[in-house]
Amino acid sequence: MLLIGSAHVVDLAADLRRVLGERVLDAVALELDEERARTLLAPTPPTPGGGRGDAPLLMVLWARIQRRLGADIGGGTPGAEMRVAAQVAKERNLTLLLIDDPIRETIGRLIRSLSFKERASLLLGGILGLVIPSRFVEKQLEQYSEAPEPYLEQVRVSYPAVARVLLDDRNEHMADRLAEARRRGFGRVAAVVGDAHMPGLAAALNRRGIPVERISFGELTNPSAPTGP
Repeated sequence: MLLIGSAHVVDLAADLRRVLGERVLDAVALELDEERARTLLAPTPPTPGGGRGDAPLLMVLWARIQRRLGADIGGGTPGAEMRVAAQVAKERNLTLLLIDDPIRETIGRLIRSLSFKERASLLLGGILGLVIPSRFVEKQLEQYSEAPEPYLEQVRVSYPAVARVLLDDRNEHMADRLAEARRRGFGRVAAVVGDAHMPGLAAALNRRGIPVERISFGELTNPSAPTGP
């Protein structure tokens, strides 16, 4: 199982094509559910400000932040890496697997799990994310790339419910779906997921007896860097 870490607001088209093109694969897995896949993988990409009007507030805020950051620092549109991976799968006649939980169910679980303090912090953070200078976010990305696991541990301390619902629970569920794909005969799978999922998802797959190779976001954009076990 090959795990490829991505950043949802950074243009990774060339890097993904290089890595996926180098491998013998049976399938490509994406950190998407059916709803997001229908939107992101449609022949015509979603227009800025588009989408369903009944989406939860957190989804709306996060989508707007991603569009802004993608334009300012990433050089691409949010979710573009998933589109590229899906295109590679289609070009190579590979099976495309959707391994994430339904987004609306995830947001519902998150809201129910949040303490009042976490709800207030997330809402404030979402509002600030619409106006915060892009250079601040770039600095945060650099800090994460240099030391991802300590950075994630800080998130766990500050937002325990967020870490549990958005990372830990989803990692277990994605590992279950990848293990099921393996039982169905897809022995060589490349999974493109947000880089923050890499440590937990790799550990969850290892517990299921599945060997893992990891290419983190930093390694993906720097081919000379050593890849993870």
